[in-house]
Amino acid sequence: MNPTAPEIQQLTDQEQIRHLIDAYAHNADRRNPAAQAALFTEDGRVTVYGGDPAVNEPAQIVTGRAELEAAFSGLNAYAATTHFNGQSTITVSGDTATGETYCLAHHLHDVDGVRTLMVMSIRYDESIVRVEGQWLFAERKLIIDWTDSRPSAG
Repeated sequence: MNPTAPEIQQLTDQEQIRHLIDAYAHNADRRNPAAQAALFTEDGRVTVYGGDPAVNEPAQIVTGRAELEAAFSGLNAYAATTHFNGQSTITVSGDTATGETYCLAHHLHDVDGVRTLMVMSIRYDESIVRVEGQWLFAERKLIIDWTDSRPSAG
């Protein structure tokens, strides 16, 4: 069975969106906040929740590329980070898409002279749009499901 043109387009769009998701994590870990912010629309937004958005108010809302770049610069507080993207669901409808991506974000830093590893279990609830042929985040709801911190061997 040969795929139809719409099926091929759907697969192509999903793959391009997966690259967008991975570019976000890559730029975070490489401390490139300008490139990370450029993955959003001009008025793109990150909304941070410490648990279920259906019952919790946002802890933080960051809107626009300039604010996003400043917020992403906050990762400089860590000696290193590693974001492992896990499963994701992506639903494309024309030039818009929605998705959910799981991520384990590792943050290495010093706490009172002790090298410490903090791991965050994150889910991103995403709204994505195609702008001039390029997929960009319109909004990422960053939902923190749990965190764990512990001393880390050097």
